[in-house]
Amino acid sequence: MTDVATEDDGQTIADHVDRLRGQWARELPDLDTEPMSILGRAKRLSSLVSPSIEATFAAFDLDRGEFDVIATLRRSGPPYRLTPTELYTSLMLSSGGLTHRLDRLEKAGLIRREKAPRDGRSVHVVLTQEGIGRAEEAFRADMANESTFLEPLNVQERRMLAALLRKLIAGIDRGP
Repeated sequence: MTDVATEDDGQTIADHVDRLRGQWARELPDLDTEPMSILGRAKRLSSLVSPSIEATFAAFDLDRGEFDVIATLRRSGPPYRLTPTELYTSLMLSSGGLTHRLDRLEKAGLIRREKAPRDGRSVHVVLTQEGIGRAEEAFRADMANESTFLEPLNVQERRMLAALLRKLIAGIDRGP
Protein backbone atom coordinates (compact mmCIF):
# COMPACT_ATOMS: atom_id res chain seq x y z
CA MET A 1 0.00 0.00 0.00
CA THR A 2 1.40 3.38 -0.94
CA ASP A 3 0.98 6.54 1.04
CA VAL A 4 -0.84 9.19 -0.93
CA ALA A 5 -0.05 12.88 -0.85
CA THR A 6 -2.39 15.57 -2.03
CA GLU A 7 -1.98 19.04 -3.46
CA ASP A 8 -3.47 22.01 -1.60
CA ASP A 9 -6.49 21.71 -3.90
CA GLY A 10 -7.08 18.08 -2.88
CA GLN A 11 -5.68 16.55 -6.08
CA THR A 12 -3.80 13.30 -5.51
CA ILE A 13 -0.05 13.40 -6.16
CA ALA A 14 1.53 10.28 -7.61
CA ASP A 15 5.19 10.11 -8.52
CA HIS A 16 7.72 7.79 -10.10
CA VAL A 17 8.23 5.91 -6.82
CA ASP A 18 4.48 5.32 -6.48
CA ARG A 19 4.49 3.76 -9.95
CA LEU A 20 7.44 1.51 -9.08
CA ARG A 21 5.85 0.44 -5.79
CA GLY A 22 2.62 -0.29 -7.60
CA GLN A 23 4.43 -2.53 -10.06
CA TRP A 24 6.19 -4.39 -7.24
CA ALA A 25 2.90 -4.74 -5.34
CA ARG A 26 1.43 -6.42 -8.40
CA GLU A 27 4.44 -8.70 -8.93
CA LEU A 28 5.37 -9.43 -5.31
CA PRO A 29 2.25 -8.67 -3.25
CA ASP A 30 3.77 -10.18 -0.09
CA LEU A 31 6.73 -7.75 -0.07
CA ASP A 32 6.55 -4.50 1.92
CA THR A 33 8.06 -1.76 -0.24
CA GLU A 34 7.79 0.99 2.37
CA PRO A 35 11.59 1.55 2.47
CA MET A 36 11.39 2.48 -1.21
CA SER A 37 8.85 5.19 -0.38
CA ILE A 38 11.56 7.04 1.54
CA LEU A 39 14.95 5.88 0.32
CA GLY A 40 13.80 5.56 -3.28
CA ARG A 41 12.53 9.12 -3.16
CA ALA A 42 15.80 10.34 -1.61
CA LYS A 43 17.70 8.73 -4.49
CA ARG A 44 15.27 10.12 -7.05
CA LEU A 45 15.50 13.60 -5.51
CA SER A 46 19.28 13.50 -5.70
CA SER A 47 19.13 12.40 -9.35
CA LEU A 48 16.72 15.19 -10.23
CA VAL A 49 18.61 18.07 -8.60
CA SER A 50 22.23 17.01 -9.24
CA PRO A 51 22.42 18.23 -12.86
CA SER A 52 21.29 21.72 -11.85
CA ILE A 53 23.70 21.85 -8.92
CA GLU A 54 26.57 20.68 -11.15
CA ALA A 55 25.65 23.37 -13.70
CA THR A 56 25.68 26.03 -10.99
CA PHE A 57 29.22 25.09 -9.96
CA ALA A 58 30.34 24.78 -13.60
CA ALA A 59 29.33 28.44 -14.07
CA PHE A 60 32.13 29.19 -11.58
CA ASP A 61 34.57 26.84 -13.38
CA LEU A 62 34.28 24.27 -10.59
CA ASP A 63 33.03 20.75 -10.34
CA ARG A 64 31.17 19.63 -7.25
CA GLY A 65 34.27 18.06 -5.67
CA GLU A 66 36.37 21.17 -6.19
CA PHE A 67 33.60 23.30 -4.71
CA ASP A 68 33.53 20.98 -1.69
CA VAL A 69 37.24 21.63 -1.09
CA ILE A 70 37.07 25.42 -1.27
CA ALA A 71 33.78 25.48 0.66
CA THR A 72 35.34 23.39 3.44
CA LEU A 73 38.26 25.79 3.62
CA ARG A 74 35.96 28.85 3.56
CA ARG A 75 33.66 27.65 6.31
CA SER A 76 36.64 26.69 8.49
CA GLY A 77 36.98 30.43 9.15
CA PRO A 78 40.07 32.61 9.13
CA PRO A 79 42.82 31.93 8.25
CA TYR A 80 41.03 29.49 5.84
CA ARG A 81 43.79 26.93 6.27
CA LEU A 82 43.62 23.17 6.84
CA THR A 83 46.01 20.27 6.52
CA PRO A 84 45.38 17.81 3.69
CA THR A 85 44.47 15.21 6.34
CA GLU A 86 41.86 17.54 7.85
CA LEU A 87 40.48 18.16 4.37
CA TYR A 88 40.22 14.58 3.18
CA THR A 89 38.80 13.45 6.52
CA SER A 90 36.16 16.18 6.36
CA LEU A 91 35.37 15.36 2.72
CA MET A 92 35.53 11.56 3.22
CA LEU A 93 38.02 11.19 0.36
CA SER A 94 41.19 9.25 -0.20
CA SER A 95 44.37 11.30 -0.09
CA GLY A 96 44.87 10.54 -3.79
CA GLY A 97 41.43 11.87 -4.68
CA LEU A 98 42.16 15.05 -2.78
CA THR A 99 45.57 15.56 -4.42
CA HIS A 100 44.02 15.74 -7.88
CA ARG A 101 41.49 18.35 -6.72
CA LEU A 102 44.17 20.40 -4.95
CA ASP A 103 46.37 20.37 -8.06
CA ARG A 104 43.55 21.78 -10.20
CA LEU A 105 42.51 24.36 -7.57
CA GLU A 106 46.10 25.50 -7.10
CA LYS A 107 46.58 25.85 -10.86
CA ALA A 108 43.39 27.99 -10.93
CA GLY A 109 44.80 30.22 -8.16
CA LEU A 110 42.04 29.33 -5.67
CA ILE A 111 44.30 27.65 -3.12
CA ARG A 112 47.98 27.52 -2.32
CA ARG A 113 50.03 25.00 -0.42
CA GLU A 114 52.29 26.33 2.31
CA LYS A 115 54.84 24.59 4.45
CA ALA A 116 53.71 24.39 8.06
CA PRO A 117 55.58 26.94 10.17
CA ARG A 118 56.60 24.46 12.90
CA ASP A 119 57.22 21.41 10.73
CA GLY A 120 58.68 21.99 7.28
CA ARG A 121 57.63 18.48 6.24
CA SER A 122 53.94 19.26 6.75
CA VAL A 123 51.80 21.28 4.37
CA HIS A 124 48.77 23.47 4.87
CA VAL A 125 46.19 24.13 2.18
CA VAL A 126 45.24 27.81 2.22
CA LEU A 127 42.34 29.45 0.42
CA THR A 128 43.48 32.46 -1.59
CA GLN A 129 41.52 35.73 -1.77
CA GLU A 130 40.28 34.63 -5.18
CA GLY A 131 39.29 31.28 -3.68
CA ILE A 132 37.38 32.98 -0.87
CA GLY A 133 35.44 35.05 -3.38
CA ARG A 134 34.73 32.10 -5.67
CA ALA A 135 33.59 29.91 -2.77
CA GLU A 136 31.21 32.60 -1.53
CA GLU A 137 29.78 33.42 -4.96
CA ALA A 138 29.31 29.76 -5.90
CA PHE A 139 27.68 28.96 -2.55
CA ARG A 140 25.28 31.91 -2.81
CA ALA A 141 24.32 30.82 -6.34
CA ASP A 142 23.91 27.22 -5.20
CA MET A 143 21.64 28.18 -2.32
CA ALA A 144 19.49 30.34 -4.63
CA ASN A 145 19.28 27.45 -7.09
CA GLU A 146 18.47 24.85 -4.43
CA SER A 147 15.81 27.13 -2.91
CA THR A 148 13.83 26.90 -6.13
CA PHE A 149 13.50 23.14 -5.67
CA LEU A 150 11.86 23.67 -2.28
CA GLU A 151 9.12 25.98 -3.56
CA PRO A 152 6.41 23.28 -3.49
CA LEU A 153 6.80 23.09 0.31
CA ASN A 154 5.73 25.74 2.78
CA VAL A 155 8.02 26.81 5.62
CA GLN A 156 6.47 24.40 8.13
CA GLU A 157 6.76 21.48 5.69
CA ARG A 158 10.41 22.34 5.00
CA ARG A 159 11.22 22.39 8.72
CA MET A 160 9.38 19.12 9.29
CA LEU A 161 11.13 17.42 6.37
CA ALA A 162 14.53 18.68 7.53
CA ALA A 163 13.87 17.43 11.08
CA LEU A 164 12.76 14.00 9.86
CA LEU A 165 15.74 13.64 7.54
CA ARG A 166 18.08 14.71 10.37
CA LYS A 167 16.53 12.06 12.64
CA LEU A 168 16.81 9.36 9.96
CA ILE A 169 20.42 10.19 9.10
CA ALA A 170 21.44 10.38 12.78
CA GLY A 171 19.97 6.92 13.32
CA ILE A 172 21.81 5.52 10.31
CA ASP A 173 25.07 7.22 11.36
CA ARG A 174 24.83 5.55 14.78
CA GLY A 175 24.61 2.17 13.10
CA PRO A 176 22.76 -0.94 14.21
